[in-house]
Amino acid sequence: MRRKTASFTVFLLLATSVAGAETRVRKDNSADAQTVLWSDPRDITSRNLFYGAGGERDQPHGIMTFLKEDKGGTNPKFDVRDEDGTKWRAKLGVEARPETAAAHLLWAVGYFTDEDYFVFSLTVENMPSHLKRGQNLLGSNGIIPNVRLKRRIQGEKKIGRWKWKQNPFRGTRELNGLRVMMALINNWDLIDENNSIYQESDPPEKRYLVSDLGSSFGKTGYSWNSTMSKDNLKAYRHSKFITKIAPDYVDFSVPKRPPLLYFFNLGWFFTIVHTHWIGKHIPRADAKWMGEILARLSPEQIRDAFRSAGYSPQETEAYAEVIQGRIAELNKL
Repeated sequence: MRRKTASFTVFLLLATSVAGAETRVRKDNSADAQTVLWSDPRDITSRNLFYGAGGERDQPHGIMTFLKEDKGGTNPKFDVRDEDGTKWRAKLGVEARPETAAAHLLWAVGYFTDEDYFVFSLTVENMPSHLKRGQNLLGSNGIIPNVRLKRRIQGEKKIGRWKWKQNPFRGTRELNGLRVMMALINNWDLIDENNSIYQESDPPEKRYLVSDLGSSFGKTGYSWNSTMSKDNLKAYRHSKFITKIAPDYVDFSVPKRPPLLYFFNLGWFFTIVHTHWIGKHIPRADAKWMGEILARLSPEQIRDAFRSAGYSPQETEAYAEVIQGRIAELNKL
């Protein structure tokens, strides 16, 4: 009886979460601003993948001042302000590098992303004596190594989340292309909490984007050790990209179903297992369309995405080779 009661409770919690997310998307659609997911990258051959969406002009510089620690998500994060008054969210840990490279690649092909920069060494003043998370990642005298900085854009406001299954773009080529991109970079953590809707003032539009790309360039699914499933060149290089090619659709290996040994955590298990469809039955024409866009990127541009994230020349070359090989697979469809 207790097991049935527990299962029913989990079901109610999941149902409530789904209903809430659906309400947020419907409310968002009621406004007059244009709702966008993708913008045609007509200038793709000249896009600078080293600096990404923010460009060279908006890159962080100077000494930062600590503002507050952010306790959301699974990776250590805190807010800082630079000498010009611009606010940034700093992320430490295993996701800093892959998130930066992934954001620059997605931006290159037309998807909206955060303005992410990777900094080898960041000086932060007024750091607290102890952080709740990531204390072991801090250097001495306020100098912090290997940081991803996300710029807080003036006039931009986060207004909610969007769901992979319920959104204004369901069934469109643009959303299917985004699904292909998630497979291209092995981003397996496709829970709805990682998707954001931003209200922009100039131009007035509501942008839908994947705002957490840190679980990229590793395995095709969750692993008991985060260092194995994220930013793992060996795992990324040996993972399968396309698993099935049918006359009308393509299946990808990402995201992989979680193994049954994680069934003891029912809430998490059902959340992850319900994302498995995102990499399956993508229209073949839409997958090839994204491959054609990616093929317009030069080898140097692709390498710049990884250089920007602090990868060594050897790592940059290896990751870029995998990306280029997968682009070639898409263009053979």
